[in-house]
Amino acid sequence: MINLTRITGRILLIATLVTALWACSKEEDVLPKQQEKMVKYLTSTHQPRLVLKEEVESGTQQPYYETFGKTVYRYIDGVYNPDRASRPEVTENSVVTITFRAYVFSFSNIVTDGNRITMPYWTNDPLLEDAFLSESVGLTPGAWTFEPLVVDLKSAHILEGLRLALIGCREQDYVESYLTYTMAYGDKEYINIIEKESPIAFFFTVDNVE
Repeated sequence: MINLTRITGRILLIATLVTALWACSKEEDVLPKQQEKMVKYLTSTHQPRLVLKEEVESGTQQPYYETFGKTVYRYIDGVYNPDRASRPEVTENSVVTITFRAYVFSFSNIVTDGNRITMPYWTNDPLLEDAFLSESVGLTPGAWTFEPLVVDLKSAHILEGLRLALIGCREQDYVESYLTYTMAYGDKEYINIIEKESPIAFFFTVDNVE
């Protein structure tokens, strides 16, 4: 007598294994390419040019980037400021208020001021509110808030890449973080704006740490 339950279970197991192997194969292919492009951008095109934190020459104040997870790249402007150590630090249990701009990253410089800025796909920066409400963008007033964003790092609703980029920052820091797709939205499209496997950049100011 055929055991349909056993057969169905084996089919589901095989399907799960195939899906997992496919995902691993894709990650092994796409992720290293994005990591390579990130490093090339940060060390050659980014202004200022950066080095990996572990490669900073002793006794110097070279601008540097750090890496977390697989993979988040973080640059903190003003990291050598002598007053920085006295400011509250973000921990895994912090509640943080940030002003941010989020971009689909194309491995090229993001322009944040002037007449021809790079427009983010999402922001709460009040400096960009008029630009988003203009006819060229056409955001409906009230569609989203331009108030500071409060982020609870213990929440499951925060992107893992952004969470990792926040930990270790301090109040008043201005931060650039660059996320490979594995640390952002993965291999799924997001709100019909972000394509699958897109790297993301979050630029943010740490306004408050609790």
